[in-house]
Amino acid sequence: MSPDEDPPLRQPDQRFNVDFTETSLAGPDRPGRYPGDVDAVVFDLDGVLVDSERTWDEVRRSVTAEHGGTWDGEHTTRALMGMSTPEWAEYLATDRGVRLSPDKIAQLVVDGMVRRYAEGPPLLPGAVEAVRATAQRCPVAIASSSPPALIAEVLRVTGLDDVVKVALSSELTGAGKPAPDVYLAAAKDLGVDPARCVAVEDSTNGIRSALNAGMIVVAVPNEHFPPDPAVVARAARVITGVRELPVILDLLSAL
Repeated sequence: MSPDEDPPLRQPDQRFNVDFTETSLAGPDRPGRYPGDVDAVVFDLDGVLVDSERTWDEVRRSVTAEHGGTWDGEHTTRALMGMSTPEWAEYLATDRGVRLSPDKIAQLVVDGMVRRYAEGPPLLPGAVEAVRATAQRCPVAIASSSPPALIAEVLRVTGLDDVVKVALSSELTGAGKPAPDVYLAAAKDLGVDPARCVAVEDSTNGIRSALNAGMIVVAVPNEHFPPDPAVVARAARVITGVRELPVILDLLSAL
């Protein structure tokens, strides 16, 4: 498997082939610098704060099947990861044969996600507490591939809109992940140097996006759609859940 290829989805009885709880801070592929006093922390949303990757997958599969498209198993699932809304809607129309306009595909999928969120988004354990704890030490932002309406809804429901003052969707900032656009825009809106930002990411394309922006990455590998171990190995630290982030920030600041 080449470094640009994603590993297959993990089955329940499989383990990652790297130790995601203890990673070296040295090596030729690592950023080679650590933040000391971190100027800002930028969180991804899906898979980091909200356990929504499977929900996105289910809703997109449903829309694809209902409107004449085909879903090529995990290949399609992984192809969509990190894409902005216009990008994945166009992909479903042109590559997967969904017989609707990209705008209509996006509308149906986002509407389906809103319905699934009706009783509250599926927050990951310790997510709200981690964001609030981080906000006590430095500015925080969201840099997500989700559409603005869903980002706003998560912040509203959790009450995090009082501490997250910058929340950006890649559909409004240029190219989707792994391009660095949304992370660079978040740093710009925060008024900080991307090199002094920590990005918290869970997916292959998300980690690549933050690295491409020059940020220091803390990886939280998604257990349902595990990222490429070669990409994870480029993170400064790897944790098993976002609730561990405040401790990791302390460790990084002490280096």
